[in-house]
Formats: sequence, C-alpha cells, structure tokens
Amino acid sequence: MIKKYLHNKIFLTGFCMFSFMFILMLLSFIWIPYDYNELNMSDKFSPFSFSHLLGTDFQGRDVFSRILIATRISFFIGFTVMTAGFITGIILGSVSGYFGGIADLIIMKIINTKMAFPGILLALMLVAVSGGGFGTTILALTIMSIPRYTRITRAGYIKYKNSLFVLSARAKGASALRIMYLHILPNIISDLSVTCTLSFALAILSESGLSYLGLGVPIDLPSFGQMLSEGKVKLFQSAAAVLVPAFFLTVLVLGLNLMGDGIYEENRK
Repeated sequence: MIKKYLHNKIFLTGFCMFSFMFILMLLSFIWIPYDYNELNMSDKFSPFSFSHLLGTDFQGRDVFSRILIATRISFFIGFTVMTAGFITGIILGSVSGYFGGIADLIIMKIINTKMAFPGILLALMLVAVSGGGFGTTILALTIMSIPRYTRITRAGYIKYKNSLFVLSARAKGASALRIMYLHILPNIISDLSVTCTLSFALAILSESGLSYLGLGVPIDLPSFGQMLSEGKVKLFQSAAAVLVPAFFLTVLVLGLNLMGDGIYEENRK
C-alpha cells in the first residue's frame, strides 16, 4: 500500500524525514554514547565534536544522548496516543454511524461537548490535577484525539451502510459486527490514515508543550519540550541548546504532516 504513496513527492519528503527520526529511535535501543543524565560541569557547553556529536548542555550532559532518549519518548507517546485514539474512535464512530438512533445521539453529544472544550486545556487540567507522568499524559492526549477519529468513522459508516455491498452481505446473513468491521471499515481506512499521521504529530507537539511547562513526562527523562525549556534559560550562552531539540522536533512533526498531506492528495485522485 505504501508504494502507492511513495510516488507522491510530498509524501516521499515526509517519509524520508520520518524515517530519519525512526532510525534514531531504533538507535536509542542499541547504542547511547553517554548516560543522558550524567553531569560534567567542567565540560558544559562543549561544541560539536567527535566525542560529543551535538555538544553538551549547561550541565555538561551529552546532547546527542538526550536527543536519542527524547526521540524514543516522542515515538512511544505519539504511537500509543494514535493507537488508543484510533481504536476508541473506530468503536464509537462505527456504533454511532451504523446503528444511528439513540446510540448516535448519545455518542455525538459527548463528542460535540468534548470538541467545544479546547483539547490542550483539558490536557493541562488533567495533568495538573494528577501531577503529570506517562500515564496521565497519554490519557489526556488520547482523550484529545478521540473526537477526530469518531467523526470521520461515523461519516464513513453513514455513507456506506446502505451501499449495495452492505445490503448484499446483510441478505446473506452476515452479522452486524462482520459488516461493520470486515465490509465497511476497509473502505474508510484511507481516510483514517490521514488522521493517524496528524494525530501522531499533534500528540508529540502536545506532549512537548506539556513537558515545556513541566507537566509532561517525569523530569528525570529528557523530552524535546523539557530540553527547550532548559535551553531557553541559557539561550544567549548557547543557541544550540534550543536550536538542536527544536530541529529534531520540527523534522519529526513536519515529516508526519507532509506524509498526511501526501496521503490526502493521493486519496483524492
């Protein structure tokens, strides 16, 4: 399926950027040159070199090692939020769109209420109340992502539930679950794939924003947001403290967005 999209230049550009970050994420499980929390005050603000590929920060910690861990954290949170939102959204959207009636009314009232409340404010509230951490961050960001999946899934099910192939399957005695997830769902996966890339990117950006405020992942773990927060204080002593994590965060998020744009373009042809 991916071969179809690789002919699209926008998708290919995003795919290359995403692949570069994916390789860094894999590398973080195989090799990390230094302990990412090891302090060495005598070696702070070291420039790029063979011993420290991306230099060191204001506490002498190896920046490349911290970038590797931050990339791993971003992929973990982004993928987890995307998957949880995808599964939950499909279940809610399929029930709402296929059965309609009171189920549709209740589900869409909940979804519309959630969409009326800014997602990032809800995430900030949940994280602030519970004290942050991986679990709370993922839960908050997942709640943010569910309405997008639900609305797209619901629209797809409304579109196809009275199609000829569905009526044929129903006439042959196929169960509602079989029709919903083996007949209709494959026809809307291409639309949902665009939402997946955007949800992945938004989860990473939102986590970075929460970590920037000190409300995201635990403070002893480096994340892009935390590195940006620490770097801004020392911006005039070392611009790289901000530019390096900002560069890698931009590559990852922009790559995902370009992939989504490429998929959308190909799906419209």
